[in-house]
Amino acid sequence: MTTFDLDTLAIRGGYQTSHEQENSEAIFPTSSFKYVSAQQAADRFSGAEKGNVYSRFTNPTVRTFETRLALMEGGESCVATASGMSAILSTFMGLLSAGDHLVSSSSIFGTTKVLFSKYLAKFGVEVTFVALTDQQAWLSAIKPNTRAFFVETPSNPLTEVADLTTLSDISRAHGLYLVVDNCFCTPILQQPLALGADIVIHSATKFLDGQGRCLGGAVIGREDLIEEQVRGFLRTAGPTLSPFNAWVFIKGLETLSVRMEAHCQRALALAQWLSEHPAVECVFYPGLVSHPQYALAQRQQTGGGALVSFRVKGGRQQAWSVVDATQMVSITANLGDVKTSITHPASTTHSRVSVEEREATGISENLLRVSVGLESLRDIQADLARGLDAL
Repeated sequence: MTTFDLDTLAIRGGYQTSHEQENSEAIFPTSSFKYVSAQQAADRFSGAEKGNVYSRFTNPTVRTFETRLALMEGGESCVATASGMSAILSTFMGLLSAGDHLVSSSSIFGTTKVLFSKYLAKFGVEVTFVALTDQQAWLSAIKPNTRAFFVETPSNPLTEVADLTTLSDISRAHGLYLVVDNCFCTPILQQPLALGADIVIHSATKFLDGQGRCLGGAVIGREDLIEEQVRGFLRTAGPTLSPFNAWVFIKGLETLSVRMEAHCQRALALAQWLSEHPAVECVFYPGLVSHPQYALAQRQQTGGGALVSFRVKGGRQQAWSVVDATQMVSITANLGDVKTSITHPASTTHSRVSVEEREATGISENLLRVSVGLESLRDIQADLARGLDAL
C-alpha cells in the first residue's frame, strides 16, 4: 500500500475484503469477539497472538480507519479515539508523568488550553505557553523536565503557521517529542511527520468526516510511541471510537482530497474579497500574500486550508451583527463541514480562556472565524455581505 499515491490510499488503504467480497468497507458493530479455544483467548489477551479482543481497543472497522489514516500521514501506527480532545488527552496521559513539563503554543483551541492549564496541572504536569512563531521563546521555555512540544498549525482562529522543521530541530536537539495538531490541514495539505514531528493529532470530527456527522479523533506516529503509550491509555481508560463513527470517517477519507482542494479555492477567494471590503479591518488566511507566514505556508502546506478569520471595524456588537445578519451560513462553533459556518471565538470557542489571554493571542471582540464550505462562493459572499454592508 505504501507504493500508492495519497488519493489512492484515501480510498483503498487499510482494508482487506472479507469472504463476502463486499466492495464497500463493512461495519462490525460488536462489543466482543469469540475465540476458537481457551489458549487463543489467553494469547490474544497477553498479546502473544494478534487479533480482536474487545471493541474498547480492537475492532475491525476502527482498525481500517486507523490503518488508512496512518498510511496517509506516513506514520507507522494510529490510535482512533472518541473525539479530538480525547486524542489530545490520550497522547499526553500516555507520554507524560507527574513532574513533567510541556511547552505549548499559546495559539491553540480554547478547550485544549483549558485541558492543559486546568486538568493536566491537577496531575502534576507543568505547562508553559509560548508564542507560536517565536523560536527563541520555545528554546527559552525548555527545562530539565521538559518532555514535549505541542503546536497547532495553522492555529485556531488566527491561522498562524508554525515552522515545523525548526521546531523539530529544536525538539530533537533536546530529546523532546514534537506533537502537532494537523486538524485544519489534514494529510492532504500538510504532513508533519515528514517535517520531523513525532506525533500527529486529528479531530476527525472536522475535515476527515467533512459533513459534521460524527465525533472522533486520532493519534498517529511511530509504533513504539503509539502502541505502547497512547493505545495503552486508551485500552485502560476507554475513550474509544465507535465502529459506526469509524465507518463514517472511512467514507469521509475517500473524498478528502477533492474536498480540501475545493475548500482551499473558495477560502482563498473569500479571503481576497474580505480584504477589499470597507467594513473589514484585516483578514487572516495563510494563502494571502499579506499573511505574516505566507512564504512558510507556501513551503510547508500545499494549500491555505478552509479557515478564514477577519476583524470587522468596531467591537463585539458589530461582529455579532454580521453573524446575526446571515441567512444561509451556519452559526455554529464547529468547522470542517461542507456547510459554511461562522463563529465569534471570544464568546464561544475561547470563552473559557481569560480576557487577558485572549487579548494576548489576538482573539479580539471584533474577530470572526469562517469555516468555508462548498456552497457557491457567490452565495457565501452575499450572505456575509448582508451584515458587512450594513456596518
